[in-house]
Amino acid sequence: MTKRDYYEILGVGKTASLDDIKKSYRKLAMQYHPDKNPGDKVSEDKFKEIAEAYSVLSDDQKRANYDRYGHEGLRGMGQQGFDDINDIFSHFSDIFQGFGFGDSFGGGRSSRPQRGADLEVKLKLTIQEIAEGVTKKIKLRKNKECATCGGNGAAPGSKRKTCSLCHGSGQVKQVSRSIFGQFVNVTVCKNCEGQGTVVEKPCTACHGNGVMMGETIINVKVPPGVTTGNYIPLRGQGHAAPRGGQAGDVIVIMEELEDELFERHGDDVLLDLPISFPQAVLGDEIEIPTLSGKAKLTIPSGIQSGKILRMRGKGIPHLNGSGSGDQLVRVMVYTPTHLTEREKKIIRELTDCENLSPSSNTDKGFFKKVKEAFAG
Repeated sequence: MTKRDYYEILGVGKTASLDDIKKSYRKLAMQYHPDKNPGDKVSEDKFKEIAEAYSVLSDDQKRANYDRYGHEGLRGMGQQGFDDINDIFSHFSDIFQGFGFGDSFGGGRSSRPQRGADLEVKLKLTIQEIAEGVTKKIKLRKNKECATCGGNGAAPGSKRKTCSLCHGSGQVKQVSRSIFGQFVNVTVCKNCEGQGTVVEKPCTACHGNGVMMGETIINVKVPPGVTTGNYIPLRGQGHAAPRGGQAGDVIVIMEELEDELFERHGDDVLLDLPISFPQAVLGDEIEIPTLSGKAKLTIPSGIQSGKILRMRGKGIPHLNGSGSGDQLVRVMVYTPTHLTEREKKIIRELTDCENLSPSSNTDKGFFKKVKEAFAG
């Protein structure tokens, strides 16, 4: 990607003095400062771009190379770009302080209000709940905003005051000098934890943290078609952050329970259906369970054990899409283990029926292969 001209970025001419460059940089930094444009990615990128331009044009040697060779002349002279805004504050903290950023934007401090921690919750679901979709209530134990102080950490009647260590900037600057020049190290103020203010009298309920552990109930709307491992993020419903920072999220992870009747295969479900020998021979129409209630299924005559019948659209709805999977019905011919004497007599009489014996079909299929194997 071709970089823009640094003079054009700062809006100055190629003969501009260092004072003019500083003045222009201050004006643009004021306009695109992240504290003035919270959450604005375009402004943040612009802020980084003008800082890169200033880092070159404010350095005599870099500016001379840039004027002569353009961007190619800066190769080998150190990285000019800034990926982290905090690096900009560290490099040019003297510029920010000198031109009033401390009053307007909190001193360009590198810290932001602490964010609350996220919570992970596993939600167990039956296959029927997955098929239909469901709204679940979940009880959470988490940090909540302190009801006594309203989350600011100060005791009732007390207030927050400017931190005496960082003077409200939220950061502590240490300047050191060496033969290579001046180095500025900026760290988060430990006294106020980067807030810039401290409470005069801490809240006795939360000890000045602004949060307390408590229980809450949230509603989770689960769409049809989810599967184990799918998750739903609930923004801002996690742990509350100390002293008014952004709350964390709740990550609800789906976990499908094993079902006694149905076995899931993607969005299809499999049901094993035992039928009697007469039903297998003569066929039948029976009612069987599905995820949406009972439905009729036709058993064709002469069906073999293990045969799978398909019921279109009786499976799991497709997640974030139209239509549903199918219900697969695997027919299992039931073999009785306890018979009365009369039933045994009837079965014995049937053994003489030619068409009831597998050997009657030895001219085809599996039994033909068995006969050939033994003959060989």
